[in-house]
Amino acid sequence: MAVEPLSSATGRRKTSTAHVKLFPGTGSIIINGLSALNYLKRETLVMIIEQPLDVTETRGTYDIVAKAKGGGLTGQAGAVRLGIARSLQRVNTGNHKPLRQAGLLTRDPRKVERKKPGQPGARKKFQFSKR
Repeated sequence: MAVEPLSSATGRRKTSTAHVKLFPGTGSIIINGLSALNYLKRETLVMIIEQPLDVTETRGTYDIVAKAKGGGLTGQAGAVRLGIARSLQRVNTGNHKPLRQAGLLTRDPRKVERKKPGQPGARKKFQFSKR
């Protein structure tokens, strides 16, 4: 029989999306079938996704299973962080205030700006020649 998650939420950042499920457990974090460090490859990204657990002082009380897709590792880490924060808020409404004060419940709206015609990039211009 499958274990029912305590809470689930979706997080987004740049072009990445993460579906996060919270289970009662010992604190393991699994992203796309791998441990967080094996998947994200950088300890700084693992620290980013653990921020909501540190703020609410719930590290080691929940197992987290996330499915992340789209974008790169940094965007996926940000998406997982938002999903974890939203899940923790749903589990215990007392978590809302510390998560909000830490800025973990706000979706980061920044995306890559599109390339403009007649330019080499979004903002960069070709070198100006007077003559």
